[in-house]
Amino acid sequence: MSVLKCQDLCIGYENKIIQEHLNFEVQKGDYFFIVGENGAGKSTLMKTILGFIKPIDGKIVFSSDINKKEIGYLPQQTSIQKTFPATVKEIVLSGCQSRLGLLPFYKKQDIQRAHDCIVRMGIEEYENTSFKELSGGQQQRVLLARALCAANSVLLLDEPVKGFDSKIRSEMYELVQNLNKEGLTIIMISHDNDAAEKYATNTLKLERYRR
Repeated sequence: MSVLKCQDLCIGYENKIIQEHLNFEVQKGDYFFIVGENGAGKSTLMKTILGFIKPIDGKIVFSSDINKKEIGYLPQQTSIQKTFPATVKEIVLSGCQSRLGLLPFYKKQDIQRAHDCIVRMGIEEYENTSFKELSGGQQQRVLLARALCAANSVLLLDEPVKGFDSKIRSEMYELVQNLNKEGLTIIMISHDNDAAEKYATNTLKLERYRR
């Protein structure tokens, strides 16, 4: 069963084409890797799938049972995020914001969902710790837990292991693989062809656009 299909998709900014004629689909339960060199449009494609950027041409068709508000997203971490003055619990809980609807406060089930995601990432001992006091690997687990709060069945990850050593990279790939085995459809951007070969059920390789 297809989660989404990209049909003759053309992407870019301000009518500057970065990729065109993209035709692929992501199946339910995929661990789908998007790989390619810098400047090939990997992040642009992911942001277009999420609706942050409009396609220049073509279309993206989602399965009828996919609520786009319940797609989890882990963007590349910025230096501002690393010093964010909030506790682990507060950051993870903020992943439930898309579920609030008209009510401006979190419900008991949102708080429980955040706690469950923290436990799944193995960071429950840091639940009341300030985010900025954590190591880089711990911070990434927190941000992944936050993305999980939003995710119902699909999780998008933009280079989640970038800048980490081999041990942390391996741990993150295993964490995500376990989430995939639990039923989440994963779409991951990576420069790591070896990881794609090891973990991916399907891979999309992008090359720099040249006319």
